[in-house]
Amino acid sequence: MSVPPASLQPTAPASIGSPLLNSSIPSGPLEDKWEEHKFASKLINPANRRKYEIIVVGSGLAGASAAASLGEMGYKVKCFCYQDSPRRAHSIAAQGGINAAKNYQNDGDSVYRLFYDTIKGGDFRSREANVYRLAEVSANIIDQCVAQGVPFAREYGGLLANRSFGGAQVSRTFYARGQTGQQLLLGAYSALNRQIAEGSVTMFPRTEMLDLVLVDGHAKGIVVRNMVTGEIKSHAADAVIMATGGYGNVFYLSTNAKGCNVTAAWRAHKKGALFANPCYTQIHPTCIPVSGDYQSKLTLMSESLRNDGRVWAPQKKADQRPPDQIPAEERDYFLERKYPSFGNLAPRDISSRSAKEACDDGRGVGPGGLGVYLDFADAIKRYGLATEGGATLSETDVRTRGEAIVKEKYGNLFDIYQQITNENAYKVPMRIYPAVHYTMGGLWVDYNLMSNVPGLFVLGEANFSDHGANRLGASALMQGLADGYFVVPYTIGNYLAPEIGKRPVTDRPEFQQAEAAVKERTQQFLGLKGRRSVDHFHRELGRITWDYCGMARTEKSLQRALSQIPPLREEFWKNVNVPGEGEALNVALEKAGRVADFLEFGELMCLDALDRRESCGGHFREEYQYPDGEAKRDDEHFQHVAAWEFKGEGVKSERHVEPLIFEEVHPSVRSYK
Repeated sequence: MSVPPASLQPTAPASIGSPLLNSSIPSGPLEDKWEEHKFASKLINPANRRKYEIIVVGSGLAGASAAASLGEMGYKVKCFCYQDSPRRAHSIAAQGGINAAKNYQNDGDSVYRLFYDTIKGGDFRSREANVYRLAEVSANIIDQCVAQGVPFAREYGGLLANRSFGGAQVSRTFYARGQTGQQLLLGAYSALNRQIAEGSVTMFPRTEMLDLVLVDGHAKGIVVRNMVTGEIKSHAADAVIMATGGYGNVFYLSTNAKGCNVTAAWRAHKKGALFANPCYTQIHPTCIPVSGDYQSKLTLMSESLRNDGRVWAPQKKADQRPPDQIPAEERDYFLERKYPSFGNLAPRDISSRSAKEACDDGRGVGPGGLGVYLDFADAIKRYGLATEGGATLSETDVRTRGEAIVKEKYGNLFDIYQQITNENAYKVPMRIYPAVHYTMGGLWVDYNLMSNVPGLFVLGEANFSDHGANRLGASALMQGLADGYFVVPYTIGNYLAPEIGKRPVTDRPEFQQAEAAVKERTQQFLGLKGRRSVDHFHRELGRITWDYCGMARTEKSLQRALSQIPPLREEFWKNVNVPGEGEALNVALEKAGRVADFLEFGELMCLDALDRRESCGGHFREEYQYPDGEAKRDDEHFQHVAAWEFKGEGVKSERHVEPLIFEEVHPSVRSYK
């Protein structure tokens, strides 16, 4: 399975779009595109909808909202998830909030400003039309979720509250304390359960998609494995929707749940779906630092904390003093210093690199010097003084009142931090360090959210469409629910309308061949009785990808990664140990399949990073930066989407491009100073 050395060489940037990539963007003014597209889209008679079956893979915010919406419209839906319940999807882990252009704070927000902030935040590497639509439907999401009973935070008078997030100078983020993802998912889950009870949605928990089935080039079904019994089975449908999340666990250590994987997307990719911009990975600046070599995952501290927490590092190198003994004049509040207009709410990619620079300069704190401080002392004092009679209170009473207000806003996050670190962040600053959190790359989709494979739709983090090279905070939940509630229910009809009566049966040769291939691969895994665990190879792959394709990348480091991943993959197939059997619950078997796919995908991610000879957003090539250390784009050669086509085992993938055309926004050097 090794890739020939020639595949390590970057390809020349293409200047014209690939005929495979028709974005299907409607004509007309930007602000009218979505409404006119909805009107022009094909409709399906309500009486005919029950004749269609749709498969939804994934039950997070995008998958659950899509399954519930389509079920309520009258389609027959099968929804698959590998968790024991849809409400355990990783969307539940989102903490800080969800953006929407409501302008409740009367601070100058608008649909256009949310659109512009998102385009700029993504470093001008996303489609204008898709991003404007996202901003346009954002307000509907809040109305939908309030109607479902989502307990958003409210002001004293009962109105919905907002707070700020990175990359914006307005307060547009709606939140439910530090549990926003959980509450939004419970709302979508309740809608999904209603459709399950109505009989329009059939739920398949503890079931993992292992292959996509194509019939005459169209996505018409999937092959799955029951993770409890081991049964491998095919399911046919008129269309397949994938909402399977991102691939951040290719780095092994990330804030993602341990089960998050690239398998469903990678199986679709190997059946012809193009993979777009895999090098766009997001590093979140506020995560609890790594504590040891055998740590299995990392924990996020919400970006919302940067509303009140101030990020700093000691000015002196190797300063071992406790933080309360370092006076203010010897602290470097580096985000406030470097980006005075945005301060501690600078975008994630910029904030992460700034923290890394401080640590690389020898000014990091905590074990190994891999950390900076997130300090709430000033906020606690400010809130305490702002309470009734605060100016006359003792210092202790001011602190007590201030801590109570901070606890009301962020209490569960402080509890999580203390449970993990045994440190009280009300008394001492949090220690934070950047970690992998989200992936902006994904399967390529057009304006209708359909991939280049007809009938295969991709929603949420699993697609590439909205965030460019860097996602702004609180926009992941917005995209997932926009795709599921307000986009795909309109656009899927364009594909389904002419497909009525064409749903295949599972005894067709295409299904039998795909099912046989999955069974053969499963037996191949079970026959591997080497001396190393699956986790050993996953951890080693994570070391390679983080060291050489992480926060900072160079041509030399990427070449090194591309020279090390193929031998590691070969060793995996020779020396991994997969115990147990296939006809039962077998966690090692599940991991083996996922890590095998990561070992292939990781190489494509590094190849994409090598080919993109510029810095933009989360993709930072050290060779391409301005004298002040900011990312240096190359719009002449790389103002496009790179979408990779699988060409076969051991053969270099083919790079296609979709030019990004900006009619409303003029790409400029991104500045948050």
